[in-house]
Amino acid sequence: MKEVKAFIRPNKVDGIVHHLKDAGFENMTISSAEGTGKLQDEDAFVSQKFSITESEVAKLELVVDKNDVDKVVQIISEQGKTLNPGDGLIYVSDVEKVYRVKKGLENGMK
Repeated sequence: MKEVKAFIRPNKVDGIVHHLKDAGFENMTISSAEGTGKLQDEDAFVSQKFSITESEVAKLELVVDKNDVDKVVQIISEQGKTLNPGDGLIYVSDVEKVYRVKKGLENGMK
């Protein structure tokens, strides 16, 4: 199994999630976040929560079979891009084990 974690523009979340669900990827976590980076967007602002951040981002996380990683990355890339700097990043990591909280037992996912 692989974890795909993407930091994307908040206004792109709905389209990405819609396309992921249409492709059969139903389970994901979406969080609001703030980030820093090289981009000095004219719409960037200093957060009232964190003094060093400059832009809002959305974090999308999902765990998929290793054979589905390319498909997921393609969907996120195609639906998330604006062709402007600061469109985001996608990370792919190994998932060693998955446990069900309810029973504490290994889930048996591939």
